[in-house]
Amino acid sequence: MKVLHPLAFALLAASAAVAQAQAQSQAQMSKDDMSSMKMPAAGQQAGAMMTDAVVQKIDAAKGLIVLKHGDIPNLAMPAMTMGFDVADRKMLDPLKPGDKVRFHVEVVKGKPTVTQLEAAR
Repeated sequence: MKVLHPLAFALLAASAAVAQAQAQSQAQMSKDDMSSMKMPAAGQQAGAMMTDAVVQKIDAAKGLIVLKHGDIPNLAMPAMTMGFDVADRKMLDPLKPGDKVRFHVEVVKGKPTVTQLEAAR
């Protein structure tokens, strides 16, 4: 029994040392990996995440637009028909139901909000 306690202690100490070495290695690897990443400028990033949609309904007074849209990659949202708040109600002025548009949406104050909107070409 006396031999068992020192052996258990040695195994425990070795396990802790291995875990600490792995954690340090991962932390260094993450730091190195992130330093080489190039982030796109805000305009480039938003432009890359424009989603095609068709306007279904507009409520300018409430600042809402209902869109039948494709996948929204930055929100991991599948294609569906859904209502969105708009960041600027002036974006809604030239639109009518049936118009084809491209838009960018972000979560603002906990709600998916259209931050960019343009007529589809």
